[in-house]
Amino acid sequence: MINTRFSAKFNKITRFFNFSGVVDKSDLPAYVRQYIKKEQILTIYKTSRDYGVFTDKKIVLFDNKGKTKQIYTIPYKSISNPSICFNEDSAELNLLLDSGFPVSLKFVNMTGNDKLRLRVLYICMDKLVNNQEPVAEDMKNLITDNLRLDK
Repeated sequence: MINTRFSAKFNKITRFFNFSGVVDKSDLPAYVRQYIKKEQILTIYKTSRDYGVFTDKKIVLFDNKGKTKQIYTIPYKSISNPSICFNEDSAELNLLLDSGFPVSLKFVNMTGNDKLRLRVLYICMDKLVNNQEPVAEDMKNLITDNLRLDK
């Protein structure tokens, strides 16, 4: 007999996400909002059809394949090792989950402001992963989308 509880914990996220833009919180579809009630949305990224929502508690990835939607929830407490790599016009956020599986989130066509937002998000996430309190001003700036290089 297969222990389904055990094997479910080790489900691998095989899909790659290539986020190409930030979504205004007011433009978030209702079906996405259902998964993030009672949480502060830090920022939202989008591919041509998928969403990545970063809250103060977790990451929710929406993988839309035609008529099929697959939803991945990654609580920050289940991440053992986050890392980020910035390139000229892109970045890659790599997460090693407690289950041992890696998750790679790519961000393409990034401007300076996009990189700033992602850097501040990563700093906040790293604090949350390590059970530390993020800097309140960083969290506020993410929530209100008040991050600009030209300030």
